Amino acid sequence: MPVAGGALRPLLLVDGGSASGGAWSSLFEEVGYSVTRVSTVAEAIQLTMDTVFCGALVELAVDGAAGLVAHLTAEDVAVPCVVLDEARSVRWLEAGASDVVAPTASIQELSLRVGRCIETAERLKTLTRERDQLRALSTTDGLTQLANHRAFQDRLREEFRRAQRYDDPLTLVLMDVDHFKRVNDTHGHLAGDEVLRQVAEALRSAVRETDFVARYGGEEFGVLLPKTPLAGALTVAERISRLVRGLRVGRDGVIRVTASFGIAGLPGRGLTSPDQLLKAADDALYRSKREGRNKISLFQPTLAVVQGG
Repeated sequence: MPVAGGALRPLLLVDGGSASGGAWSSLFEEVGYSVTRVSTVAEAIQLTMDTVFCGALVELAVDGAAGLVAHLTAEDVAVPCVVLDEARSVRWLEAGASDVVAPTASIQELSLRVGRCIETAERLKTLTRERDQLRALSTTDGLTQLANHRAFQDRLREEFRRAQRYDDPLTLVLMDVDHFKRVNDTHGHLAGDEVLRQVAEALRSAVRETDFVARYGGEEFGVLLPKTPLAGALTVAERISRLVRGLRVGRDGVIRVTASFGIAGLPGRGLTSPDQLLKAADDALYRSKREGRNKISLFQPTLAVVQGG
């Protein structure tokens, strides 16, 4: 099958050193492939570590062919594989091969089958990539590139179940940018958007890879801290607060930013659902705002402000 645009597709041919291997190699090169021919499974596996092949053709006579097919079709390699088997045994399809062809097939049939397997695999990769992109768009906030409200709710439920199952601590930090409406009214919405983007960057830089940061809504952000007790969450919130206070946004850095925080965590009295954990952190956040903002509050049976501005 000729390749459009003159580009050569890299094809791996594993023939065990058979007499027909050279003929297959020449014929596939004539129809638009760049063929790498090897005789052993070890050579083939080593090549796949460094080279991305569009497809592979494996002769049944190769010692260890079953293991090679398993390797080629594994998720991290994902090379569409056609096996040459006179009996055309279905076991190769069960093992993950894309097709099974008799070695006596014409080069036209063989190249057609190999080409179709490769094109099917490429279409599947494209569809998978597009699906992942759509999924990312549906769970990502366009302005800050943080996770959005929907993704936050999903992750909150997931982490809450995990914490309960393994009896691990879990802490939620809610953060609200102080006087954000004033920023928009005084400096305009473009300046407000820049404030949110820089706050998002500060949040990202302040947490671990295992933590989860989201734009909860408007100027409010959420941070989930798995396996983190309240004392650890307080340290994280203080770090975020310092980074936010250090932001200078707008022309000549005229916009200065502060934020208010509310923290709640497991284990916690009366916190038996994700919604209760969220409400507890929200109550602590609004305590900080009522007490003058630029503060961090922990949710406790009697809430206490633990840090001033």
